[in-house]
Amino acid sequence: MQPRAVFRVQRVAILPQVPVIAIVEDDASVRTATQSLVRSLGFAACTFACAEEFMQSPRLNDASCVIADIQMPGMSGVELQTLLIAEGRNTPFIFMTAFHDEGVRARAIKAGAICFLSKPVDGQILIECVYKALNGRN
Repeated sequence: MQPRAVFRVQRVAILPQVPVIAIVEDDASVRTATQSLVRSLGFAACTFACAEEFMQSPRLNDASCVIADIQMPGMSGVELQTLLIAEGRNTPFIFMTAFHDEGVRARAIKAGAICFLSKPVDGQILIECVYKALNGRN
């Protein structure tokens, strides 16, 4: 009599992937408020105080969308967008700024930014931009 092969069936739940929203903002209070808003929508949110921190993060490849400030110490939000595009990443960007500059806005939109918002940002408009960014990826 030959021994029987025993197979174990492992049950694995297949869960839908929750979008990860990367928030790159040097102002801690804006970063925290934006994170709370994003999480209230049921999305994962990871925060970064500067573009360089985001670029070095293991979450870089997980980001479904980036919400970034324009003016930050070191690399600006538009420079971050340009770098990611040069690397072949098509992550949607939403920009927020307290220093509205039409030239910067035009450059960001031309490069594919979903929204370009002036601070203080209206929460409902930011929500609409996040959904627009995520729906545009599908």
